[in-house]
Amino acid sequence: MTVVTTQPEVPQVERPSVQPFVPKIALIGNPNSGKTSLFNQLTGLNQKVGNFPGVTVDKKTGYSQLTPKLKAQIIDLPGTYSLYPKSLDERVIIDLLYDPASKHYPDLVIVTADASNLKRNLLLFSQLVDLRIPSVLALNMVDVAEQEGVKIDIPALHRELGVPVIPMNARKGVGIAALKIVMTQQLEPTKATFYEVPAELKPMLQQVKARFGLNNEYLALQYAHHYKSLKFLKEEDVAWFDEQLQQSDFHSITLQANETVARYTRINEMLLDVVRVEKADKDEKFSNRLDQILTHKIFGYLIFFTILFLIFQAIFAWASYPMDLIDQGIASLNSLIQENFEGPLVNLLTEGVIAGLGGVLIFVPQIAILFAFIAILEETGYMARVTFMMDKIMRKFGLNGKSVVPLISGVACAVPAVMSARTIENWKDRMITIFVTPLMSCSARIPVYTVLIALVVPEKYYLGFLNLQGLVLMSLYVIGFLAAIFSALLLKTILKARERSYFIMEFPVYKMPRWKNVGLTIVEKSKAFVFEAGKVIVAVSIILWVMASYGPGDNFEQARERALEEAQAQNLTEVQTENLIASHQLESSYAGVVGRTIEPVIRPLGYDWKIGIALLTSFAAREVFVGTISTIYSIGEEENVSTIKDKLMAEKDANGDPFFTPARGFSLMIFYLFAMQCVSTLAIVRRETKSWTWPLAQLLYMSGLAYVMAFITYQVLS
Repeated sequence: MTVVTTQPEVPQVERPSVQPFVPKIALIGNPNSGKTSLFNQLTGLNQKVGNFPGVTVDKKTGYSQLTPKLKAQIIDLPGTYSLYPKSLDERVIIDLLYDPASKHYPDLVIVTADASNLKRNLLLFSQLVDLRIPSVLALNMVDVAEQEGVKIDIPALHRELGVPVIPMNARKGVGIAALKIVMTQQLEPTKATFYEVPAELKPMLQQVKARFGLNNEYLALQYAHHYKSLKFLKEEDVAWFDEQLQQSDFHSITLQANETVARYTRINEMLLDVVRVEKADKDEKFSNRLDQILTHKIFGYLIFFTILFLIFQAIFAWASYPMDLIDQGIASLNSLIQENFEGPLVNLLTEGVIAGLGGVLIFVPQIAILFAFIAILEETGYMARVTFMMDKIMRKFGLNGKSVVPLISGVACAVPAVMSARTIENWKDRMITIFVTPLMSCSARIPVYTVLIALVVPEKYYLGFLNLQGLVLMSLYVIGFLAAIFSALLLKTILKARERSYFIMEFPVYKMPRWKNVGLTIVEKSKAFVFEAGKVIVAVSIILWVMASYGPGDNFEQARERALEEAQAQNLTEVQTENLIASHQLESSYAGVVGRTIEPVIRPLGYDWKIGIALLTSFAAREVFVGTISTIYSIGEEENVSTIKDKLMAEKDANGDPFFTPARGFSLMIFYLFAMQCVSTLAIVRRETKSWTWPLAQLLYMSGLAYVMAFITYQVLS
């Protein structure tokens, strides 16, 4: 007998996929210690910029492939000298490192240290060690240290610290491979201790440890120092700390100072057996001699303004060619689509979406050139000198030494200028700079100024070479600068911030820029503008196109018929007929309805509904004013300034008098000088501040200021 056995069917159960472990590694270090170079070497282009939860501080993250099977997330923390923060940027570090329960808490911390100035850099490292966070010391710029005659006994330093010490040159990629090997290992916190907590504080710290489940005395001490700033603590925890510290007679400032002295004492003792200096630094001597010229109280400013002038000229001259190519490319694409397709959707695509996209892309060359120069100045070490020279002057107006670059570059375009304010560490100074930068007269205002000045200012010369129209144009730029600095002074008294602005500046030695870092900066800033601000710009452009292309009921079609009848009666050419149709349809559109609606509001400024439409449509960009005026007055070729001038001069008011009087012309110039007529700038301010509060406040303030000043100008000149 044959027995056949069968196996019961086993149902196939779909197993959940196991996500690979991705360690979180934080980079931290002093400013100018090479942290950014190391971050770029580890992540390359595989990085992105977000923001830390609850604050408007950038969080740069990226991924580094350590082995074929292991990828790590790299978090680039703001530069800081210690764990006692002086700014909002530095405060995000303690929020991250003091909350072990956070999902962002790092598995490993890599501390970058300047090998040529090891004593100062080890202060921060010693604090991290006492927090018992697994750490690695990336001993950067060892080549610079050797040139300075600084010899470091790496094995001895490793024994003293109890953590891996990796000598490296992050700018050239030296030591990156060794660092990646260490990053793959499961490291334990070192047992070394740099600071012993005072005995009189230990009873109180035991209560802190028990309340928050901590097993580290130094971390408990940090809670006591920073409890008011730690966002993860509850209100009842803050109240509990207030009571406990009052009972313990806890003096935070004194304890911080004593701790710093104790740590440096310990560091000095350790470095006696680790570091020896054999010769003076030639590069530092050269930098000091160069600083005698570049930071001179007279020549230093002349050199700086010459550099700014060259940057400004480069933004105009070099960017014009790629901007023209982008403009021509967008126009050619529109023409190609319109020649082969037709219909409302085609118009929406070409005049709304693609035109809006062109308004985004055309700024990219200016952004790229500006940030290329800024990156070079920072890489060479010159930007630190600029901050030192300008800080004392600008601080009187509530600004920062680094505010000079955004303000000057705002004359070219406010969009890259606002982005360049990222170099300002202090939150309050950065916000004030971003807020007032759009008051500088940008290049988009030039078409408006050109038409209006030609219309109301006679072409006269004084002393044989001073052109009156040129003097008026220059005065508009001066008024814009004065408005910016005095608005900053006003905002300085209004804006309250818990952080104080400290001037701590280290002069790095001059060095050649790392071109890879320059390139990454250009790519990062351009991408941020295109993908963040671009979404808002395109959306608003589409909305404005719809408002100008459609009207309520059948008014739009009736406007076309009326225009055709007038054209036949006046025997107009085909081009003149099309322009007349466009003018009538614009008047009957939703934009025209809005223009009629706001006319009572703008009449005190001397404007009618036609100018109201121009004010509305030019919100997308100020230069749209000229195109709208061209359309609404049936001019035709909008680039022809003389044609626009002749037509506007012939325009009459209800009494038969010239409509564009000097009073109306100057009122319009003053309005466009102060008004926030640029959705691109609002979008980028939203992106930089991570909030709609600032761009909306900017819009209300500048619009209100524009209205009041234009009203005064019109009433006085009338």
